[in-house]
Amino acid sequence: MPMEFRTVLRMTAIPENKALPETATAARRVALIVAIAFFMQLLDSTIISTSLPQMGESFGVPAVAMSIGITVYMLTMAVFVPLSGWLADRVGARNVFLIAIALFTLASIACGISQNLTEFVAARAVQGLGSALMTPVGRILVLRNAPKSELLNATALITWPALFAPVIGPVLGGFITTYLSWHWNFFINIPLGVAGLALVARFIPGDRDSAARPFDWPGFFLTSAGLASMLYGLERVAHPEDGALPTVALVATGILVGWLAVRHLARAKNPLLDLTAFKVRTFAISTLSAGTILRVAINATPFLLPLLFQVGFGLRPVDAGMLILAYFLGNLGMKTVTTPTLRYFGFRSVLVVNGVIASLSIMACAAISPQTSQALVVALMLIAGLTRSMQFTALNTLAFADVASSQRSSASTLASMLQQVAMLFGVAVAAALLNLSQIVRGGLALDLVDFRVAFLTIGAIGLAASFRFLTLPPAAGAEVSGHFQRN
Repeated sequence: MPMEFRTVLRMTAIPENKALPETATAARRVALIVAIAFFMQLLDSTIISTSLPQMGESFGVPAVAMSIGITVYMLTMAVFVPLSGWLADRVGARNVFLIAIALFTLASIACGISQNLTEFVAARAVQGLGSALMTPVGRILVLRNAPKSELLNATALITWPALFAPVIGPVLGGFITTYLSWHWNFFINIPLGVAGLALVARFIPGDRDSAARPFDWPGFFLTSAGLASMLYGLERVAHPEDGALPTVALVATGILVGWLAVRHLARAKNPLLDLTAFKVRTFAISTLSAGTILRVAINATPFLLPLLFQVGFGLRPVDAGMLILAYFLGNLGMKTVTTPTLRYFGFRSVLVVNGVIASLSIMACAAISPQTSQALVVALMLIAGLTRSMQFTALNTLAFADVASSQRSSASTLASMLQQVAMLFGVAVAAALLNLSQIVRGGLALDLVDFRVAFLTIGAIGLAASFRFLTLPPAAGAEVSGHFQRN
């Protein structure tokens, strides 16, 4: 390896904390414990949708009224996510993670024993608080306890819950609701939460930033208000029953307040969030620019596919679910080859080539029809799922490859916020494309052609974002992937 390149790698390396575990086994153990907590959190978010009608009947309210439980959870998360990084520095990431798991578990019990909608909504708000702290702080723990050589494996471990929970969540929720009761969809979190608390207390070392910043109240209010307005507005796009004006007003408010928040954070002496992480090229492109755009395209796909199969193809929910299962199984299937692939080809090549394949697979969904061979449809779902998994793992790992230790807390919080926006924006864009296509052709209901327009447009957006990764240097993230060390 040339001397100049080794010098550059040393200059951009993340300073390693001497107290961190030195063995690969210890780093992976921390990541696995965090993954268990993430799994509990993500399983809860996917399992609840199957039981809303039964819960509404139990509370004596229409099933549609139960959606407030999902909305309150999402808004509470939006309000408190910006607080997570500061708390991790002030109180210690392990302590905050323990509090998050405890809050989430206790709130799950409260949800399960709720006697009316008011009690349920209050419990969901507390769950949202626990969830808001859990994701960014869990990622901080992984970053602080994994040496660079283990960051890729650790990130792959904490990514699998997002790929696995959607596979079993709806199926498990339907089974529990049918054969037990909806209450057990929440009680199932009790053993997971207790196990998580015990494992974190036993195996994850304590940590605290002795130079934690004073709390930035204006930054907290501006960031939380902007994020909550933006996310709620984007969530409403897929449910336009009350008209477009409230949705547009919420999104516009979110953008305006978000701009004020960025302006404040850039000027404040002790900002709640350190925006200098965006000056790190790999972090910026993975989370803010190309990474966010590509996430929007990929996140639109799980929203569009069930609608395509049921509305466009006329399939029964159970048949559509089996095809969606192939998509999520593809997500899981890629995990074993992600690390060696990144080590062999490097981040830039994988993000470009895999991003192109992922985008083309989205566009290919526009070409299938009810007459298409089921084997071909399943193969397409597998390819789309495989490339989705690879892209998300690569993005999540590269984002923190060059972030300094002093920036990790804020960087993790910023990444979590942007991922939430990308997830809901993907659904919003997909819903808007379907509605716009239907309006342009003057249809009374959605048709197969509307889905084709949506898939082609979403895929084209992803394709354009994929080529943006060509601006990365060949050595991007090489210390983490081990790409140049192999050659």
